Parts: sequence; C-alpha cells; structure tokens
Amino acid sequence: MNTEILKGKKVLVVDDEPDVIETLVEALDMCRTESALDFSSARRMLRRNHYDGAVLDIMGVNGYGLLEVAIENKIPAVILTAHALSADNFKKAVRGGAHAYLPKDKMFEIPEYLAELITSGRDRDKKSGRWFTKLSPYYDNYFGSDWKKGDPEFWHDFKDIFKFSREELEDVL
Repeated sequence: MNTEILKGKKVLVVDDEPDVIETLVEALDMCRTESALDFSSARRMLRRNHYDGAVLDIMGVNGYGLLEVAIENKIPAVILTAHALSADNFKKAVRGGAHAYLPKDKMFEIPEYLAELITSGRDRDKKSGRWFTKLSPYYDNYFGSDWKKGDPEFWHDFKDIFKFSREELEDVL
C-alpha cells in the first residue's frame, strides 16, 4: 500500500505508554500527529478536533470508550493492542466500529494500515478488509486455527462490514 496518501493527514495516537506513542509518531512522520496518554485528554481532543484517523490502545486508556467517541465524531479508528489481544476483543472492536484490530507487534506497519483506512474511507459502503487478509494467518496462529468457527452471526456481519475480493474471502473465512 502506498503511504503517500498520509502526507499531511491529521492523526491522533492514544496510548498510556509514552514509548509506544513515540514509536507511532515516528512511524507516522509524514502525518500531522497529536497524541494523548489518557482517556480524558483523548476524549477532549476527539470531540474538539477533526482527525483523518485515530490509533487507539484498549488497555489503560479505555479504548472502547474512545472508539465510541471517534465513531460519534466520524473519525475512522483502528485499535492497536497487546494486552487485550484476543478473539473476543477482536469481535468487540469490529462490532464497535473499528476499521481494524491490530496487534501492537505490528505497530511498525501502522502507516500501511492507516493509508488503507484513509483510502477506503472514500467508499462509504464498506470498510477495506485488506488488513484482515494480511493478518488472518497471524490471528489463526495466535488465537488457534478454530477461532473463526464459532459465532456465525459475527462472521456473516463481518463480511457485510468489510470489503473483500472473492479470492480473499475464500482464503480468510
């Protein structure tokens, strides 16, 4: 994915770990980034400012609460997490409106995922599912090969929320 689209875009990064914020801001050096270390600051920023995208941690900053605020303010958001990396949190993030649910050990790839989020934001019907196509083997390994077998209602909705080519659907679902 070409990350040129990120040049000059305004992105909010929220995490309670300053070193994570520093790493993300450095990775997103082509963007105009702002950051917050806590829920209150991030909520205030999401409500007062326009952002082209937001990167939200879950633990330590009430990321799901921030996701709600982002959605209310029409700010596309991705969840980036380490401690809350689970199949249940994956589903909760997707159901909550996240454009992607990403493991923190992939944070160096965040420009690619944000570029996809911003590019797909032009298509209001469906969000891009390329992040999931790329990370599906990772999740299969991390959550176990059967993690997609339960909750058929979720996976039906998932296919309606995210855009996939026919080949991608066959490979990942």
